[in-house]
Amino acid sequence: MNKKSESYFVFLRHGESTGNAENRHQGQADYPLTELGKKQAELLAERWEQSTVQFDRLIVSPLSRAEETSRILNKVLQSEITIDPIWMERDNGKLAGLLHKQARELQPPSNFIPLFQPIADTGESQWELYLRAGTALNTLMKYPPGKYLVISHGGLLNMVLLALVGLVPQANFQGPGFYFSNTGFTSVLYTAEKNQWLVLEHNNTNHLLTQNRWE
Repeated sequence: MNKKSESYFVFLRHGESTGNAENRHQGQADYPLTELGKKQAELLAERWEQSTVQFDRLIVSPLSRAEETSRILNKVLQSEITIDPIWMERDNGKLAGLLHKQARELQPPSNFIPLFQPIADTGESQWELYLRAGTALNTLMKYPPGKYLVISHGGLLNMVLLALVGLVPQANFQGPGFYFSNTGFTSVLYTAEKNQWLVLEHNNTNHLLTQNRWE
């Protein structure tokens, strides 16, 4: 196997944000990291420093919770950073910024949500989000073979992995999915000659096991 044809990608969800902590529908509404979220990123940076992990580039959503996570990690990684809005979280329309309780009152959930129906009137449909995820995945193919860290959001990263393994989303949020914890990461290897994606691990959060260090 020609190693020069391989690319290694790590898809990372940002640390806990104030929107997460307050139980809000974030979408593309911008929320910074909480102190816990900063510590989550610091623990991951410490783990990667100990294992001498390196990346050729960090590819980052411009939303604060992702960008701040990248800055904490890059104190150790010392890599080039590319901010790319295609990696932003789903546009969730009128839900953006609402507490979950508020959302249930102002936008009562439908009994059935078709695949092509915009979320909360003005947001991205499941299909639109999936198409954007496919486009985001295609942008990675334009980078030369190497090691790349993508720092993004759970909703979009779920769709990226569906596209990567050849699955399509289903109506009403049914079917398989890929959950990402805060600072959970998934590692994949792409081999060009075989046009093959290999999922090496999913939602790795081993760096968060020593929770007493957060206190």
